[in-house]
Amino acid sequence: MRGRPLKSIIRQNIVEILYFSNPMYGYEIFKVYNTIFPAVTQRSIYYHLRKGEVIEEFKISKIQSKKGNYSWGQNAERIYYKLGPNANPKISKRAKKFFESRS
Repeated sequence: MRGRPLKSIIRQNIVEILYFSNPMYGYEIFKVYNTIFPAVTQRSIYYHLRKGEVIEEFKISKIQSKKGNYSWGQNAERIYYKLGPNANPKISKRAKKFFESRS
């Protein structure tokens, strides 16, 4: 096989987060990720969400437009993600402990 491998630790960690939660939008996933796992950039999270959508590890649950006074305009778009058919959660102890302590 040529090219980069499809396996990614960051994407697998996102799968673990979405397994234990309701659909979440990108920035929310970023905040939870950096609380549970070693810190990554927002850019990396959004890259892996888009890549995971292409390989069907994630699906878009809904797209919500939020009005406000933002530096880029009047609307912010929140894309909510959920697990897709190719997601393979490994039931991370760290993610499980985090979400159990939240409820």
